[in-house]
Amino acid sequence: MKNDYPEEKIGDFMERLEKLKTKELDLSSGEDLSIAIMNLVSLEEHFFFTASKTDKAEYFDLLDETRKIRRELMEKLVKNPEGEIWCVSKHLLAASMRLVEVGTKYFSRGEKKEAKDLFSKAYKLYSLFWGLNLNLVDFGEIKKIKEEKISVRDKQGGVFEKIGGAVKKLIDCCKE
Repeated sequence: MKNDYPEEKIGDFMERLEKLKTKELDLSSGEDLSIAIMNLVSLEEHFFFTASKTDKAEYFDLLDETRKIRRELMEKLVKNPEGEIWCVSKHLLAASMRLVEVGTKYFSRGEKKEAKDLFSKAYKLYSLFWGLNLNLVDFGEIKKIKEEKISVRDKQGGVFEKIGGAVKKLIDCCKE
């Protein structure tokens, strides 16, 4: 596979990763917390739909309480909510979880190719969440990616896939 990242950028990634390792980062707790946050986002959605379907306003109260817990927990993972990084982070986790849920349904029906595709996409989004929140992704560099490489015809994928792939490799190095 051709490497689209300049050597100095890979060096910068590795340097940032080494700094994170010296801070005794407990990624396993962070991963568990991120999964909990995914489930809280889903609970918020379920309380919304239940309230709407049953016309029982008390479900909105449960939604609000769940949202407060989710916000509190997200503060532990999203340290630099610059711009819309907070919302992007929430939606990356939510989308990742939904893709895992749908992939699991496909898998149980024997549609393994479709399931594998959804699982792969879920993991790319999840990796991107960590890349953003561990400051491993320099978004200033995205602007330097040539426009023709961000298209449907690009065999290596668009911005999310390129960054998610790089982040995935870096995070895989963090095994405790």
